[in-house]
Amino acid sequence: MSTRITHVEPHIKESNYIRDLVFGFGDGVNTSLGIVAGVGGAVIAADVVILAALIGMFTGAKAMAVQNYLAVKSQREILESEIKREEYEMQTIPEKEKEEIEEIYRAKGFEGEELNRIVSKITSNKDVWLKTMLTEELGLNLEILGNPLKGALVMFGSFLLGGILPILPYFAVKAGLTSSITAIVIAIVISVISSFIVGALKGRIAKKSWIKGGIEMAGLGTGIALVGYGIGSELASTGIVSVPAGG
Repeated sequence: MSTRITHVEPHIKESNYIRDLVFGFGDGVNTSLGIVAGVGGAVIAADVVILAALIGMFTGAKAMAVQNYLAVKSQREILESEIKREEYEMQTIPEKEKEEIEEIYRAKGFEGEELNRIVSKITSNKDVWLKTMLTEELGLNLEILGNPLKGALVMFGSFLLGGILPILPYFAVKAGLTSSITAIVIAIVISVISSFIVGALKGRIAKKSWIKGGIEMAGLGTGIALVGYGIGSELASTGIVSVPAGG
């Protein structure tokens, strides 16, 4: 009795949603961190910091979701128009389309009877024929785009999830449990750690160095925090932003 061993190789499914999750979370963390560090750097009251950060978080999440929806929708419309064009050509000029399949596989090194069998097999099934024309001739990925609404929701939710993290320490300030400076430090630490984790996951998914991916994303968040804090502090010190007595 023979035992058949099936090799199952893991592949990334719906990588567009993974992309939306990573970018949404990363943008959410960095957007809120920049606002918290900038407004907090001006020694503004915790209520104002929280309000500004929440407004920025929800506005950013909505903008990112809408942009993502429109981008994916337009890409799908382009893909659908290409599908209709290929279907029309397969119906009206099938011989020319068969020649294109033949040219594609001849370029891959097939020839003679083997090439004829491949072309005959592909063109005998309209679905396989169409998919081959789209992927091999036009280089279109039929599955990578995903659903525009689902992508927008993933982007929106991940942006909010990342965006709320730098704001949390300021609720402790509002409750009188810590100072504004401590809250900024905690926000930066939380953001850097979460950004490193997401960047590392992104690197692992892309089969690249997870350490490099984590450092890149964490470094971006730290840079944004420093710039934001510097701007806020400078505006306060120059008197452009008035700071209430008692901060």
